[in-house]
Amino acid sequence: MTTASPPHAVVEEGARLRRRLAVGGPLANARIGTVPILWNNVDVAELRLGTAAEAILDDIARTGFDGCQLGLGFPEGDALRGVLAARELRLAEVYASIPATVEGPTGGAIAEVRERLRLLVGGGGEVLCVAFDGSADRDAFAGRAGDPSTPRLTASGWTRTVELLETISAETRAAGARIAFHPHAGTYIETPAEVERLASSIAPDVLPFCLDVGHYVVGGGDPVDALRRYGERVSHVHLKDVDPEVLAELRTGSVGGFMAAIRRRLFTELGAGVLDLDGVLAALRERRYDGWLMVEQDSGWPPPAESAAIGRRVLAAALRRAAGRAD
Repeated sequence: MTTASPPHAVVEEGARLRRRLAVGGPLANARIGTVPILWNNVDVAELRLGTAAEAILDDIARTGFDGCQLGLGFPEGDALRGVLAARELRLAEVYASIPATVEGPTGGAIAEVRERLRLLVGGGGEVLCVAFDGSADRDAFAGRAGDPSTPRLTASGWTRTVELLETISAETRAAGARIAFHPHAGTYIETPAEVERLASSIAPDVLPFCLDVGHYVVGGGDPVDALRRYGERVSHVHLKDVDPEVLAELRTGSVGGFMAAIRRRLFTELGAGVLDLDGVLAALRERRYDGWLMVEQDSGWPPPAESAAIGRRVLAAALRRAAGRAD
């Protein structure tokens, strides 16, 4: 890719829109980011539009975001720092998937996560967002993983998981970055019970959480309850809405697994699904949350920039309501 400067209008409009959408109150210091998966889906090849990284970053900047996750095809190191700085954006996070079976992380998992940490540090990023990778056995049970026949981590699988997460947490902190674990639908840590087991296995200061509110809904949980339950442990948030019709089909098994549901656009624009966005922000307001709010949508029916702009504006309106209710 080239590293040409973005059009002046992109930078100017982005800065103007960020000023216009800014809110006061207890959530005034929260930063607003987005995830490039909306343009180029990393999990489902046919949902990759092939959009160049610079075009994606132009869209992200001009729709009023402060930062983004590392995307497919983005540059590394100083080149990444340059294209972000040119658009007044920050690298909020790099996502790291842990390949695993029911016996826990595979032999090469730690190397894959370390590579993602290298990209985070090299690009000047802030949060290593870690999750289990999807697996075919759990994909089939996504949205209904409370079923007794759902494949689950064995006792030794939990032990290996905790060992890997403790190791990568120490390495991330030593590198001057932050880590957050992301419970994820279609993986071995999806349900509230699995999240609670992980929470009870590792100290909060060793492994903070990234609560993806959409995935938590799919896993059968209430994200507002989770935010109040885990409190300060939730140091990073993905805001994602869930289409009620596709979710119902996933839960009945009429949609054949998580990836099939993604193809059906399980995740939708903020405000168009079942998410209690006002409740989520109220819970974050109570603790004056000042981390990243990452607006995320794995794919959509409209053009990506349109969906991203909708999400940013719906969130801005909800943040204004939250500020208005502040004591």
